[in-house]
Amino acid sequence: MLRILFSARVVVLHLLAVGALVVCGLLGRWQLGVFEDSGMPQSLRDPAPVAVATLTAPGKHMTADAVSRQVTAEGTFDVSKQLLVAERDGGLWLLAPLDLGDGTSIPVVRGWVATAGDPAVTAPAEGRVTLSGRLRPSESTDSVQRRTRQLPPGQVLTVSSAELVNLWRGTKLRDGFVIATAQSPAPAVAARPVSAPPPTEPGGLTWRNLAYAAQWWIFGLFAVFMWWHFVRDALRGGTRKIDATPTAPEADTATDTDTGSGAGPDSASDAGIAPGPGAAHEGGAGGEPETPALPARTAP
Repeated sequence: MLRILFSARVVVLHLLAVGALVVCGLLGRWQLGVFEDSGMPQSLRDPAPVAVATLTAPGKHMTADAVSRQVTAEGTFDVSKQLLVAERDGGLWLLAPLDLGDGTSIPVVRGWVATAGDPAVTAPAEGRVTLSGRLRPSESTDSVQRRTRQLPPGQVLTVSSAELVNLWRGTKLRDGFVIATAQSPAPAVAARPVSAPPPTEPGGLTWRNLAYAAQWWIFGLFAVFMWWHFVRDALRGGTRKIDATPTAPEADTATDTDTGSGAGPDSASDAGIAPGPGAAHEGGAGGEPETPALPARTAP
């Protein structure tokens, strides 16, 4: 059996089966990866920065196209109204209104600090500043567990325009807020910038790629089945040839039988076999049969 399994023809079948199984497995995994990636958020076109006043206005909700857009703003921070947004990546956000000089303000997340005693909390840039960042919509307060009583003074849980209007009285706020990514001039002690990802759209799963992955894996199983089928036939064929080949004792027996069937009459005599009826008439030197003698006729 091992001689058949490791013959040249069967070894080629082994190699083809292994190659087909590996290729089909890798192609199926590739299609599965494409299927998984299709469900992830997809990046959209990121337009050039525009003035924040062109995308948001007081008393009006910002549009979906304005979410995560790059914006620029110029104004003065009102440090007296600065707040800390709690429970943000294990620390706090620095939130302050930026007076745009037109009677309106926009909330700005200046950065992230680990504790309320961080030096960056009390070291904002003085005077007029120019900053750039991304515009974010106002956060909802419905999904946040209200724990206002447990928060220290000057801290909030969300950046909500509806809530900030009540906290920053006398300030005409624009909807949404800006996550600052750069500022000029820079503050004396800068807080760590907050991550502001570019605009994205929800992904949609492409079930077609999942079907392609299953198809490749089925092809691999079919290759294994065909390998088993051909190897089984090769083993069966080799077994038949072995069974059909006569062994050495059988060949000797057949030779003895042929020799015995060709023995002459002497062999029959030696074996004690009586001669046939025709043997009694054979005789004479010339091999002529002898004529039997007739009885003598008597005279009357």
